[in-house]
Formats: sequence, C-alpha cells, structure tokens
Amino acid sequence: MRIQLTAVFKKVPEGYIGFVEELPGANTQGDTLEEARANLEEAVRMVLEANRESSEETLQGTDVIKEPLRLSA
Repeated sequence: MRIQLTAVFKKVPEGYIGFVEELPGANTQGDTLEEARANLEEAVRMVLEANRESSEETLQGTDVIKEPLRLSA
C-alpha cells in the first residue's frame, strides 16, 4: 500500500494557495485550483530534489548505506 501525502488548498482573493501537510516547504499558489494543484506537484518535486542534493553534499566523502524506504499504511 502506498502512503499518501495530504494537499491542502485554501481559496484566497487572488486564487488558491496550497501546501502539503507532511512536507514543510512544499507550498505554492495559483489563479485556479487546477493551476495550484499543478504548481504544488512541481513544488513537491523541487523540495525533494533540494533535500536530496543537500544530503548528498553533507554526506560527501563519508561511508554511508543508502536504500529505498517503503512505508506501510
């Protein structure tokens, strides 16, 4: 079973703002709900990529074990 993240969208005068409850830093906005959804998907990708790059820089030159992490619901 897959673990799902929770996207939250709030209507504001300018359109919609959105964020992911479980992933700090993944937030965005859009003129429409559809645009905010698409933007949020990209924000999640960017946050995960930035976190991975930061981790790789921090761990560079050290002896580590990397493996997939599968979460059960």
